[in-house]
Amino acid sequence: MTIDPHNLLAILAMGLATYATRVAGLFLAGRLPRTGRVRIALDALPPAVLTAVIAPALVEGPAEAVAGAVTALLAFRLPLIATVAIGVAVVAGLRAIGW
Repeated sequence: MTIDPHNLLAILAMGLATYATRVAGLFLAGRLPRTGRVRIALDALPPAVLTAVIAPALVEGPAEAVAGAVTALLAFRLPLIATVAIGVAVVAGLRAIGW
């Protein structure tokens, strides 16, 4: 097996870019103010990200649509991990009963 140097360089560059964006996010998050509109925006971020992740799955079938609706409702009341766990449990349960 041979390794193409161009492919290796591209993989290393992508890894470096990924690491840099993650470190920059942590660096910038520590410098944001935690009051006012920034806090409101940061509080709304988890439900917005979750919605963006599950929205494409809503058209897969009725089980996914029901689980997506349940998850969207819970995202405003529960912590993100609990919301995701309940959403996964709902879709798994509905698929298990044949939806």
